[in-house]
Amino acid sequence: MLNTIKKWASPFVLGLSLTLAYAPFSLWFILPISLSLFLYLLKSSDTPFKTGFMFGLGWFGAGVSWVHVSIADFGGIPLIASVLMMAALAGYLALYPALFSYFSKNYIHTKYWPLAMPVVWLTTEWLRGALFTGFPWLSIGYSQLNSPLSGWMPIIGETGVSAILLLLCASCAVFLPRKQWLAPVIVVVSLFVSGVVLNQYQWAKQTGDTINVSLVQGNIAQEMRWVPEQEQPTMVKYWDMTNEHWDSDLVIWPEAAIPKLEPFAQAYINRLDEKASSTRTGLITGIVDYNLETKEAFNSMIALGSKAVGDTEPHYRYQHSNRYIKNHLVPLGEFVPFEQLIRDLAPIFNLPMSSFTRGDYQQANLVSNGINIASALCYEIIFPRQLNANLTEETQFIVTLSNDAWFGRSHGPAQHLQIAQVRAKEFGLPVLRATNNGYTAIVDAQGNIQSQIPQFEAAVLTDNVTLVQGTTPYRYFGDFWTWLIAIFGIALTLIFQRKER
Repeated sequence: MLNTIKKWASPFVLGLSLTLAYAPFSLWFILPISLSLFLYLLKSSDTPFKTGFMFGLGWFGAGVSWVHVSIADFGGIPLIASVLMMAALAGYLALYPALFSYFSKNYIHTKYWPLAMPVVWLTTEWLRGALFTGFPWLSIGYSQLNSPLSGWMPIIGETGVSAILLLLCASCAVFLPRKQWLAPVIVVVSLFVSGVVLNQYQWAKQTGDTINVSLVQGNIAQEMRWVPEQEQPTMVKYWDMTNEHWDSDLVIWPEAAIPKLEPFAQAYINRLDEKASSTRTGLITGIVDYNLETKEAFNSMIALGSKAVGDTEPHYRYQHSNRYIKNHLVPLGEFVPFEQLIRDLAPIFNLPMSSFTRGDYQQANLVSNGINIASALCYEIIFPRQLNANLTEETQFIVTLSNDAWFGRSHGPAQHLQIAQVRAKEFGLPVLRATNNGYTAIVDAQGNIQSQIPQFEAAVLTDNVTLVQGTTPYRYFGDFWTWLIAIFGIALTLIFQRKER
C-alpha cells in the first residue's frame, strides 16, 4: 500500500513543485531539477501514462489554480461544483504530459532519450496549444525568464527553450544514475554558458528616440464592471485619471475600460477623441462593440486622438478601421462551446460578454500619434505565432490590454505578466501592458520590467519608452529551427534503434 502511494505521490509532488518555478516565485532552478527527477521516475515506470498523468495533475492543479477564483467568485455555482470543474480542467491538461510519457517510454529506448525527448514533448505541447482553441499556459520555457537559458529566447523563443530543457533534463535522467558524468556536464555547461553569452547581446538596438506613454489602471471591482449604474462613474473615473496626462504622446486604457457598448457610447468616445486630438495625444482603449443588425459582439481595441504626429483633427468614426478585434477567444469566458446545449446549465455559462465573434487572425497594426502598434488582447499574449503574424517592419511596440480582476490575489496575474516579458524578449520589442487592476507595466525590449503599478491601486504609470530597431532571429524564423533540430534528433534515434535491432 505504501509503495503504491509513493508510486503515485512522487510524480504528483514533482509536478506540484513546478509552480514555484514560475512567477511570482520565479525559482527557475526548480524546474530542471523536478523535470529531471520526473524523467528518472518515468524511465523505470511500468505505467508511464499514469505516471505522466499524476505529474500533470500536480503541475496544472497548482499552476492554474487561479482559474478557480473566477469560477468560484463570479461563476455563480456551489463550491463543490467549482472544485469539480477545476479538477476536470487539471485532469484534461494532465492528459498531455500523460501522452508524452506513454509515447516516450514505450517507443524510445532509454539511452536515446536526450535526442528524442524534445520532439515528443513539443508535439504534445503543440496539441495542448491547439486543441479546443488551445491553452498553452505554463509552458516550461516561461519559467526560465530569469535563468541563463533566457539568452536563447531571442533566437529560438520560449518553444526552443522548452526543447533545451527536455534535452538537458533527459541527459541528466539517463546518465547521472549510471554515474556517467561527462555527457550531462557537457550539455548543461554548454547550454548555460552559451545562454549567458547570448544574454549580453542586444538584438534590437536602441535608437535613442523615446515615446512618453501613460498607462491608466482604474482598479474597478470586477463585480461592478457591467452594472449599468456604474457605467457613468467608471467613464468619469478614467477621464479624470487621464486629465493630467494629455501631454503624453500615448495614453493607454485597459481591456473594456469603457464599460458601455460602442454604438451607445458615441457621445463619450467623440468627446474623448476631440480632447486627445486637440492635445496632440494618441489614446488606445479597450471597448466592446456590438453590431445591432447582425447581433454580433466584438472585444476590441480602438485608437482615438491624433493618428499622425502633430495631427489635431479628430479621426474617429464608428466602425473606423483603426481598431483591433480579438481573435483568440477564451472558452466559457468569451465564447461558449456547444452554446445552445450548456448555456442555461449554470450562471458561469451565461456570464456578461460571453458570446463574442472572432476578429481576423492577422490584422493591421493600430496607428496612434504616428506610432505603429501590434495588439494582443488579454490571453492572446500567450500565442507567440499569432502575435508574430501581426508584427510588421513598422511595428514599434506591442500593446496588450487585460482585465485580471477575474483572478483576485492569485498568482495568475503575475504569470500573465511573465508571459508578456517573454514575448518582449523573443521579438525584441517593448511591451506596454495596461490592466484594470494589475499588473500594469512597461517591459523593455530585453524583457525586463522598466516600471509598473502595484496591484489593486488606481494609478497612472507614466514613463519614457525607448524605441528600438533591428529584429531577433526568432521573429524572423519562428519555431522553424527548433522543430528542424528536434525532428533531426528523433530521426537519429529511430535510425540507431533500427540498427540495434
